[in-house]
Amino acid sequence: MTFVTRIALAAAFVGASAFTVSAQGFSPENPECIAPANPGGGWDFTCRQVGKSLQDLGLIDKTMQVVNLAGGGGGVAYAEVVNKRNDSNDLIVAASSATATRLAQGAFPGNTMNQVRWLASVGADYGVVAVAADSDIATLPELLDMIKADPTSVSVAGGSAVGGWDHLKVLIAANAHGIEDVRSVKYIAFDGGGEAVTQLLAGSVQAFTGDISEAKGFVDSGDIKVLAVLAPERLEGEFSEMPTAREQGVDALGANWRGFYAPGGMSDEAYDAWVAKIGELYASPEWKEIMAVNGIAPLDLQGAEFEAFVADSVQQIQDISREIGIIK
Repeated sequence: MTFVTRIALAAAFVGASAFTVSAQGFSPENPECIAPANPGGGWDFTCRQVGKSLQDLGLIDKTMQVVNLAGGGGGVAYAEVVNKRNDSNDLIVAASSATATRLAQGAFPGNTMNQVRWLASVGADYGVVAVAADSDIATLPELLDMIKADPTSVSVAGGSAVGGWDHLKVLIAANAHGIEDVRSVKYIAFDGGGEAVTQLLAGSVQAFTGDISEAKGFVDSGDIKVLAVLAPERLEGEFSEMPTAREQGVDALGANWRGFYAPGGMSDEAYDAWVAKIGELYASPEWKEIMAVNGIAPLDLQGAEFEAFVADSVQQIQDISREIGIIK
């Protein structure tokens, strides 16, 4: 199996029908969502949008507090939950393929995926590669040719740590374009996509790798232009103007699942209720509209199905990371 095929598999997602769990008997007194990055990135978006939607739909009766806890590619938040918030029934934490990547690579020292409870997914983001709106670079092959010719001439910024999912996405594209030593790609990590885009606009880096939901606001404001979406075909609606990598001759795919985990010591009653609330949110017409507006693709997994999916993602990314020398 080729490198590109295997890394595409790690990004792949499958649809599954939601199941219903009774949410009676538990309602969070002080609902809280930790976004393991600074404001402006995908985890921040996930917490804020889901928290608002849960309240709008009457699934929680109090405003969800969003706490940004950046550091270690999500490791600071993970350690906080495992070591200090393990028995909280009111807390959920935004997670994604980036979380699975860091767990797969042993980047959360002493922590494993089994120390928390995996709740549910709320969709998947396709990856993007973008540049500042006023950049002379017009296509993805043009950017990759610059890297191939002189890797030191291009710095690519992302909101995950070195070896994290944002980093892996640009390596997918580089490998598909014939860059044999993808380790030569100069990647600079920041604590969230918002901070990475800020550095792009400041001229500190030449390109940005992230997800379409975190890039959308900067596209709408005219600050960045998307060179390619790492999707099998063009997305619908307003995203249809963004070219895919494939149509530019770069066979690169990358989808970032988005969802939540909860403290490992959360009660079964609270866990079942949160699973049911997020499942009901996902099934609502309101969430379908939010997905469409933000370019989020379907991924409908709750409870045990979601936990199995995360475990499979961790295993696949471990295999890929060994293949490219990130871990031994």
